[in-house]
Amino acid sequence: MELGKKQILYMDHRTDFGVYLRDSEETEGPNECVLLPRRQVPPGLGEGDALEVFLYKDSDDRLIATREEPAMELHEIAVLEVAQVNRVGAFLKWGLSKDLLLPYGEQTRKVEKGERVPVALYVDKSSRLCATMKIYDYLTSDAPYRKDDEIDGTVISVNPEYGAFIAVDNRYHGLIQKKEMIRRLLPGEMVHCRVSGVRDDGKLNLSLRKKAHVQMDDDAETILDKLEYNEGFLPFHDKSSPDDIRREFSMSKNEFKRAIGRLYKQRKIRIENDGIYRS
Repeated sequence: MELGKKQILYMDHRTDFGVYLRDSEETEGPNECVLLPRRQVPPGLGEGDALEVFLYKDSDDRLIATREEPAMELHEIAVLEVAQVNRVGAFLKWGLSKDLLLPYGEQTRKVEKGERVPVALYVDKSSRLCATMKIYDYLTSDAPYRKDDEIDGTVISVNPEYGAFIAVDNRYHGLIQKKEMIRRLLPGEMVHCRVSGVRDDGKLNLSLRKKAHVQMDDDAETILDKLEYNEGFLPFHDKSSPDDIRREFSMSKNEFKRAIGRLYKQRKIRIENDGIYRS
């Protein structure tokens, strides 16, 4: 029987407070058994019937089976909501009636009730299931993705020097480099990215931007929409600061210049000393 895993067990015998499930279909020989509480026993369950359950420990540290669906299994990653915080740590909602402990020693920063945090599931020194925010080592580098594939991931941390570390599919290593950070990202946030490259070690470099020719069309539409909203004028041009452009348009200065260049050639805008105007 594996703690923290879903598995198929077989009904052994019934008691007043539930049924005991054994780890083998065979009745002969020694079998390990675990309790499935009465409220979780499905109608009509008979001796020898197979049942998929998840194994965890109750408040008395006894192994218990449940038919409730956990958000993750052992060594997997999920984004969970903080239910409460007390003197021993934070408790997370994860699909079971008993919340999951995130000890203070496994927190990479202070968490608060109601926020969502990316965590991995592990077994602590007392053989109990716990959560950890130190999830980097739970990711692998054997992702099946290639350059220009589109992926979904979870922001696990943000480093001002390097960029945002991403758990791709909550399984694989990914990084949005600092130069690709066109907007602010927060830990726990879900992002849709493009694979900009695969490193020699198998880790993925990611971008929030689409391929250049596709992104240029989107950037041009963004500028036109902002012109429409601002009555046909924007006080930005090729002398504007990169920070101002990134803050206003969520694009680099080079991307901005390419987009307004396309719009100018299409005669949709005119460029003046004080900014750009809708033609």
